Amino acid sequence: MRSIFAALAAVLLAAGPVAAHEEGSEARYLGNEGVLVVHGETKVLFDPLFPNSFGIYQLVPEDMRAALMAGEPPFDGVDAIFVSHMHADHFSVGESIAYLETHPEARLVAPEQAVELMRGETAPDNPIFERVTGVPLERGDAPISISIGEVVAEAVRIPHAGWPQRAEVSNLVYRVTLADGATVMHLGDADPNDDHFAPHADHWAAKETDTAFPPYWFFLRDAGRAILETRLNAAEAIGVHVPVQVPQDLAASGADFFSVPGETRSLNQTRN
Repeated sequence: MRSIFAALAAVLLAAGPVAAHEEGSEARYLGNEGVLVVHGETKVLFDPLFPNSFGIYQLVPEDMRAALMAGEPPFDGVDAIFVSHMHADHFSVGESIAYLETHPEARLVAPEQAVELMRGETAPDNPIFERVTGVPLERGDAPISISIGEVVAEAVRIPHAGWPQRAEVSNLVYRVTLADGATVMHLGDADPNDDHFAPHADHWAAKETDTAFPPYWFFLRDAGRAILETRLNAAEAIGVHVPVQVPQDLAASGADFFSVPGETRSLNQTRN
């Protein structure tokens, strides 16, 4: 009997301790660039509330949007919402205000441009703004870091696709670590030109990203693929902002991407 217990102990010791960050991490697609990322009890949302599909992109289905606004599972206990930029296929002023008023535990991080739109639609002393972080970055500014409970986020301004035509739009790329577990990166509508990314080489190299969520056009351009594969220090990428009618070249590319609201992925965690 003693030998059996000794053998079991040896197996357990060989396996090593179970770290808290070995919990599973999951991404759930909402629509367009809307993604819910969950690690244990920690939850963050990217670009979840937006009113316009421009007749091209995937809206969040009404039942899912209602569950999100009501805080029903899996949208209960959201720690933070991250908004990439102020365009109407990424950000709803009214719904963002309503969400924060309904969920007093949630925080919102967005470009200062988006926050100013919110301030114009509600009372200036609305207490929600105590939980809103406006990011005032200009192109070329150093990344900033924001801590929200178990969430550590870094933001850097990368120009919107179509540069320089939309140079005035503040588009933020977020790198977010959930509860010392999964690290994800959301690129908003970033322009796939390494001239924007190269000046922040130290930022990308400083921390490995498990999963990046780039707009799908990164997969269709040599420069975009090179950024994903060699610049961002990301183990994998899942495309977003995919039109309802999936482009044939994207479907044939072999890239992974979200296109059906409600679909999920288990996230790669490479830093165990």
